[in-house]
Amino acid sequence: MTSVQMAPVPSSYVVAYRDDGPLSRGMGALVSGQLPPLPPLIAGAFVIGVLLLIGVAGSDGLAVFAPAVTLLLAGPGSSHPHDGRLDWLVPPILRLIEYTFIAACGFAHDVPPVLIFALLGALAFHHYDLIYRLRQRAYPPPWLSTFGLGWEGRMMVISLSAIVGVVTGGFVLLAAYLWVLFGWESLTCWLATSPSGVAATATETRD
Repeated sequence: MTSVQMAPVPSSYVVAYRDDGPLSRGMGALVSGQLPPLPPLIAGAFVIGVLLLIGVAGSDGLAVFAPAVTLLLAGPGSSHPHDGRLDWLVPPILRLIEYTFIAACGFAHDVPPVLIFALLGALAFHHYDLIYRLRQRAYPPPWLSTFGLGWEGRMMVISLSAIVGVVTGGFVLLAAYLWVLFGWESLTCWLATSPSGVAATATETRD
């Protein structure tokens, strides 16, 4: 019978829900968890909102720098334990920034709505799958966050596609890649993980 070796569940679910990629995790390693995650992220969300209002993710506007600004402000907080009273707000704010930027960029460059929703659908599927896994104590393998690019990597792909003028192509490639990656990994994981195995993992973790 096929089995899947699950990665250990992080001590803080909030950190796992962030869905950081290698760039964000690298910046977090530089500060060793000393930077609180929420205040810089709130400042970043405000700046991103201003940039989107000014440039609407246009290739000739400042909005293309939104991913870099978010990374610089939110990335260092990735290594923090997120044990503050309001630190649970960090993941939904990151989701709001990522989804809003992708949608704004797509609509501003006349990307077919079906492609925009296809990309957002892949992200929503991944994030829902992540939440459900953590509830079942079946955390995804560490490589998934790397190959999934993280919130910062996905935003940068869309930003770069806007800069070079191939936004529609960027949406097509990224949406197809993420659906294949997230769909295949999730399907193979859940098919190979028996309910009894998940329950046993949960019991061992509680003990």
